[in-house]
Amino acid sequence: MYKKEYEKWLDFDGLDKELVDELKSMSEIEIEDSFYTSLQFGTGGMRGVIGAGINRMNTFTIRKANYGFGKYLSEQYNDLSRGVVIAHDNRHKSVEFAKESACVLASFGIKSYLFDSLRPTPELSFAVRHLNAIGGIVVTASHNPPKYNGYKIYDEDGCQLVPKYADKVIELVESVENLFSIDYVEYDQAKAQGLIEIIGSDIDKAYLEMIDTVQLNKDKEKQIKIVFTPLHGTSAFMGVEALRRNNYDVVPVKEQMVPDPDFSTVKSPNPENAEAFEYAIRYGKEHDAEILIATDPDADRLGVAVLHHGEYQLLTGNQTGAILVDYILRSRKEQGTLPAKGMVYNTVVTSELGAKIAKSYGMKVESTLTGFKFIGEQAKLIENTEYEFMFGYEESYGYVIKDFVRDKDSIQALLLVCEIANIGLLGGKTLVDYLDYLYSVHGYYIEDLVNIFLEGASGASKINEIMESFRTNGPKQIKDLYIVKVEDYLTSKRYIGDKTEELTLPKSNVLKFFLSDGSWFVLRPSGTEPKLKIYIGVLSDSLESSKEKNQSIKDAVVNLVNKI
Repeated sequence: MYKKEYEKWLDFDGLDKELVDELKSMSEIEIEDSFYTSLQFGTGGMRGVIGAGINRMNTFTIRKANYGFGKYLSEQYNDLSRGVVIAHDNRHKSVEFAKESACVLASFGIKSYLFDSLRPTPELSFAVRHLNAIGGIVVTASHNPPKYNGYKIYDEDGCQLVPKYADKVIELVESVENLFSIDYVEYDQAKAQGLIEIIGSDIDKAYLEMIDTVQLNKDKEKQIKIVFTPLHGTSAFMGVEALRRNNYDVVPVKEQMVPDPDFSTVKSPNPENAEAFEYAIRYGKEHDAEILIATDPDADRLGVAVLHHGEYQLLTGNQTGAILVDYILRSRKEQGTLPAKGMVYNTVVTSELGAKIAKSYGMKVESTLTGFKFIGEQAKLIENTEYEFMFGYEESYGYVIKDFVRDKDSIQALLLVCEIANIGLLGGKTLVDYLDYLYSVHGYYIEDLVNIFLEGASGASKINEIMESFRTNGPKQIKDLYIVKVEDYLTSKRYIGDKTEELTLPKSNVLKFFLSDGSWFVLRPSGTEPKLKIYIGVLSDSLESSKEKNQSIKDAVVNLVNKI
């Protein structure tokens, strides 16, 4: 079947030379991987390798995605002149894919507000509501390797579409039978017709003014020195400007301020990985910086490294999140502005530490599925209610402090993290000291994440096999700890012994196992990369004990996975 698709592409005379040359040079394995299935458009949009074929990111698969989104919007809204905001990152083909998106939307009579150059994903989320648009698009593959690109869609609240709406778009995307027959308006023509409007500095100004409002003690003397890197991505201007306009001493990592689509100075442009901080650590030592900040290429995730006892120590997303939770609630309490009813949101794979801290301040905590769209959805639901949005975060280095953005926002987070670190420095303490204090009060929570990469058709099949094995014949115990509860978010069931309960969260291919000592682990296929993710969370009475328990559970679960 895939051979017929391949031949159809070869026979089509509308391909540019780059795609034709690629098709002609493909090996049999490359042909199969490029054509065995259509690039999946999921609830978070789509992401894939750039290239020729129905399973690749290219002009035609982008047009197909935009046909589905454009059709959906034209069916949902009467006033299409409100438009869609489109942003893009620094990757190969991002500019072209952003323009193609606008051209396809124009064929529906939908106006596009197209950013004049690369912009952070959270700024796109902000701009949608700021411009009263009906939706948003970001062309990005976040922190994936250079060969990838992607496409994400947003609703009129600047939130990625949740499944009940995304499923409608997916159905329309999948209704396209011929990739080569999708209508679009030529770029210059769409611009001349007023269906494309270029935006830029005015949105930057409005966004930065809102970013300033996340500060809780902004008038404190600034003594801290900060090294900042955007890892070649979209926060190069915004991250530095957010700090400098608030009088912070920030040293940019010069080599990584360049929007390089090949990410030539990093092994992985992901602040979750220690390797991403190689240049920042070098700069930190040269400039005696107390804190290092890295954002991922589309600037929705934030990584932090702290100078502690002469060495730079990286914080995990769970640790940074716990510090932010405590600082926000503590400061609001001291200032007399802590609401009687406040909401903190995390996910089912997030550490329990932040939740315990939030509850100690009288806040209500809700856990969503992974994916910040679910936190954005909750922020919308409590608008104009007695509850106030206090904070939302997930373990994968994503945080939102104020919900003028309905997605994770590294620019908000970097400004507040630097405020906390600066206040600590004034008192002779580091963020690591702050974390140790939180552990001593609330318990030694330690979490871990294992990524098992399984690429291509065979990899996807293997991931499905592993999930099905754990779903139908899961372990009864891990080492000497019994499984006391299982939550299956695909079947919406919770199993406790012989008892079965219903789960209310949306369906998702996620399994969570609870152990008899309060530890847990989760299996979840990544929605954006060819890998299976295994999350582990433990609690013990000391940091050392928690680390040992975590390692023991991790080894046991990985061993079970490897046997399948």
